[in-house]
Amino acid sequence: MSNKISITFLGTGSAIPTEKRNHISILLNYKEENILIDCGEGTQRQFRKAKLNPCKLTRLLLTHFHGDHTFGIPGLFQTLALNSYQKTLQIYGPKGTKRFINNIFQTFIPKSNRIKVDINKVKGKFLETKDFKINALPLNHDSPCNGYLFEEKDRLRIDKNKIKHFNLPNIQEISKLTLGKNIKFNNRTIKFKDVTYLQKGRRICFILDTKLCPNTIKLAKNSDLLIAESTFLEDSENGNRLADDYKHLTAKQAAEIAKKAKVKQLILTHFSQRYDNKESLLLNEAKKVFPNTKISEDLMRIEI
Repeated sequence: MSNKISITFLGTGSAIPTEKRNHISILLNYKEENILIDCGEGTQRQFRKAKLNPCKLTRLLLTHFHGDHTFGIPGLFQTLALNSYQKTLQIYGPKGTKRFINNIFQTFIPKSNRIKVDINKVKGKFLETKDFKINALPLNHDSPCNGYLFEEKDRLRIDKNKIKHFNLPNIQEISKLTLGKNIKFNNRTIKFKDVTYLQKGRRICFILDTKLCPNTIKLAKNSDLLIAESTFLEDSENGNRLADDYKHLTAKQAAEIAKKAKVKQLILTHFSQRYDNKESLLLNEAKKVFPNTKISEDLMRIEI
């Protein structure tokens, strides 16, 4: 059975929070990894509301440095320090990330109360483990900005119906088959390709602040899930102009990305306060282009 990938929407608002939507922040959990994508103001409190432990964080991916995506970082760092965070938090972002994080430490966090961090400017494939890899591509916003793709690696799985008549007693031997190795049992060679199948890895794409651009489709291509900003409603007065002026997406444009990239599911997030309690308008606009679309809510949790 596959390990679950859990996504928790800690915040789903944009520049100005509302009564029901905190600033943007998303947590991805996979095995021992807890990866936070952006950290809007109040994120440390959202962890509490979601009954999640921030001290389990392993990585922080920053799309860019605008306040609604980063104002929660000083508070998060303080929470981690005061709770004796023992890990080294791996931080990734576009050009300027190291200077930005160092400025946060210098401004808000005394040297006696700092967590350990490792800060990296990233582009392209920047992280690979035995289980997954993460890619970053630059997007078109009014500051350096990355989109991210979390990609689980393909892996061989045992076909139980094909393996059961061999009566293999040794689980270690069976595990060799999933590594692409043939094994011998009772003077007989069992070929891995005869008793396994390839399970495709899951792909989750995060596109949070950007104008419509080619890299949005390139990054999202064939994803199981695309989480995309839809700050504005195109079918409204000035919606398309505002999206163009502020370099954001409309719900329709997010759906067009999903359709062109052939993703399986689209979840919209990062909504302007003007659509508070009117999210159905954004959902309906997107569904006309890409039917398998959902609206995110604060503290919503899904599993893939």
